[in-house]
Amino acid sequence: MDVVAGKWKSLILWELHHHGTRRFAELRRGLPGVSEKMLIQHLREMEEDGLVHREVYRQVPPKVEYSLTEHGVSLNAALAPLGRWGTERMGRIGAEKVGS
Repeated sequence: MDVVAGKWKSLILWELHHHGTRRFAELRRGLPGVSEKMLIQHLREMEEDGLVHREVYRQVPPKVEYSLTEHGVSLNAALAPLGRWGTERMGRIGAEKVGS
């Protein structure tokens, strides 16, 4: 559970899975509300855990891209049932509020 601990890690996994390789600014735009500091921290931790690959291109200006590793793809697949459960729960809670 340490690998996905934190508010943003599962969302980073989803973003990279559904949109493929992304630059830092693209990731940040895709995750409204995340601070630059938090995104950097989570990406570093995920890179250390082998979930995210960071590719640095030696050019001016510097270019850095993030993508999922095979390990990250497999974790995302393992989390998919939890995501479906969450979606169903949101629908159920919404239906309960409407019925109140």
